[in-house]
Amino acid sequence: MELSMAELARQAKYKLLTGCVIPRPIAWLTSMDRAGLVNAAPFSYFNVASVEPMMLSVAVMRKPDGMRKDTARNIAEGGEFVVNMVDVHNVDVMNQTSAEYPPEESEAAALGLELLPSASVRVPRLGASRIHFECKLNQIVELGSPTVSDLIIGEVLHVQVDDELYHNGRIDARAFAPVSRLAGQGYATLGEVFERPRPIYEKKGNAIK
Repeated sequence: MELSMAELARQAKYKLLTGCVIPRPIAWLTSMDRAGLVNAAPFSYFNVASVEPMMLSVAVMRKPDGMRKDTARNIAEGGEFVVNMVDVHNVDVMNQTSAEYPPEESEAAALGLELLPSASVRVPRLGASRIHFECKLNQIVELGSPTVSDLIIGEVLHVQVDDELYHNGRIDARAFAPVSRLAGQGYATLGEVFERPRPIYEKKGNAIK
């Protein structure tokens, strides 16, 4: 199958992208508006951007009219946010926060989510999550012309990890039990875990071993 992006409608591109790039980790973001209202919303265009300094990237698609979503607007104005990681224990309530709440209503308040104080930012973290990345905004890259997505890059200032997940400097993936996003209404758990040692480049004559 050969697919030219110039010939595909936006929805067809969306289905292709979200069906091929799987599984995707989920950033359950908390942000805060100027009045102190806490917004909680999940986004699966999310990944690691840098280690030193530690940075995470989250792409937030704009509304059909080109306006920023509440999360992107809050982060642009306040410069802070928290990435609360999603696992098998909080996936259902996380999904509830994906509904289209009006800007004046807090998903956290509406759903009774516990808010915990962060160590380095004003934005609170979610008690339902066991891993939190407290971030300050590094930059927002506007993608598309006209803009259709805000790529948010945040520098991680502080991380909280439950003791039961952190052993000898490593995260216990099985104990973490993360949930990832697939296409449509699909989600996935960790599944089978296997290892492949990284190969070592060795040049012997004209051959590469």
